[in-house]
Amino acid sequence: MLVLLAVGAGYLVYRGIQRVPPPPPPPGCQTGTGVTAIGLETDQAEIAATIAGIAARRHLPPRAVTIAYAAALQESQLHNLHYGDRDSVGVFQQRPSQGWGTTAEIEDPIYATTRFFAALAKVRNYTKIPIEVAAQDVQRSADGYAYEQWVATATLLTNYFTGSWPHGVSCWYTPPQASADLTAAVRELALTFGPLGEKGVVVGVTTDRSAKNKKREAVVQVKRSSAWTVAGWLVAHAREYGLSQVRYAGYEWTAADGSMGWQPDSGPRSVQGSIVAG
Repeated sequence: MLVLLAVGAGYLVYRGIQRVPPPPPPPGCQTGTGVTAIGLETDQAEIAATIAGIAARRHLPPRAVTIAYAAALQESQLHNLHYGDRDSVGVFQQRPSQGWGTTAEIEDPIYATTRFFAALAKVRNYTKIPIEVAAQDVQRSADGYAYEQWVATATLLTNYFTGSWPHGVSCWYTPPQASADLTAAVRELALTFGPLGEKGVVVGVTTDRSAKNKKREAVVQVKRSSAWTVAGWLVAHAREYGLSQVRYAGYEWTAADGSMGWQPDSGPRSVQGSIVAG
């Protein structure tokens, strides 16, 4: 009996000193690495990706995206706020009383961004004047100089979310065991980037089974000029739709280790212009 107790005590000691795996990090996102890295909350990354997506749909230059980011960072820190000064709401703190739309419309980032870019397009020489001046010409803020402080950050975000610097958008979360909601993801893609078709950013979407885990995957055919913008959008919205992997142009993003960023894809190289997500 004494021997058994000693053995049992030794087992408990052994169990007690075993290393417990650290808990997974809370969901989050990051653009870039090193000194140019910018940490984002998941909803901030979703909104940033949406702004870049609307710009791609409207064939706007990167500078338009930078102007929008500078405005959104100042007004809401890239959050979709349901409150603000007087009746201001949403990403850009637009006001229903000033003709921007209803409260419900403005609280839709796709609608709010579309209205922002429509107003920006009316600003004379907006691609040449200072970014903070163009933002103020749209927003008509009480403090027009406030946008200037965000120009550097907005420029970095633009490089990553528009794909000027490829595979720069990464997020991480613990993916579900179930298959991704590809139907909902494709529906939101179309709302952001425009209708699918040869003239659109997203040309078409087909579904297939993954050779690795047999889960359904979406193969998204896109215009190559906007491919990394779409890939970044998929990563930023991965948690919302349960996506665990996105692959494009020899790189792969995986949800569980997304904090490591995109990694070289060891599998077959995807066809140029085709993003695989599932």
